[in-house]
Amino acid sequence: MKIALLGATGNVGRRLVAELRSRGHNVTGIVRTAPPENPGIPLRIADANDADALAGAIRGHDALMVSARFVSTDANVILSAMRTAGVSRVLAVGGAGTLFVAPGVRLLDSPALPEAFRPEVNAGAAFLEALRASDADWTFLSPAANFGPGERTGTYRLGGDDLMRDANGESRISYEDLAKALVDELETPQHTRRRFSIAY
Repeated sequence: MKIALLGATGNVGRRLVAELRSRGHNVTGIVRTAPPENPGIPLRIADANDADALAGAIRGHDALMVSARFVSTDANVILSAMRTAGVSRVLAVGGAGTLFVAPGVRLLDSPALPEAFRPEVNAGAAFLEALRASDADWTFLSPAANFGPGERTGTYRLGGDDLMRDANGESRISYEDLAKALVDELETPQHTRRRFSIAY
């Protein structure tokens, strides 16, 4: 497939590029400015908050993947660009903040969430709600609370709207395993117009 990737040079984006290319997909990175180092894929320059420029950059692709900071993006602009470009499918790397830690209580509603994280988490919640209100073919993958570099183990659990923890009470997943799970979803859709989650 031909995949446009917003945020291709970020921590998760680089893992998505590697995973997609290892499976034979064609990847185009969408970046605001050219990075100092070539990421090894074709790049198109477009501001994610400029619907016309973004539409031009993603036109001709089978799907758009979004792996960018939510405070720097607007889901409604992205959805508008997709409609203009004729790209109906979007898969987004979400956050853990919108997952439920107790009945009716999201992580973002909990005092356990550090204040410094709240702008990004609130922007992620708004992004998810915009997807839910749209007519796009969307998927939003929320990682575990502890999300960082690690191994591509291929062994993890997939869930729904609740924050998952292991037997030791830890909630964690690697960038590499999340990338695998999202590309699996791209190839074999199981969560169309839904959010799902991942953790060890």
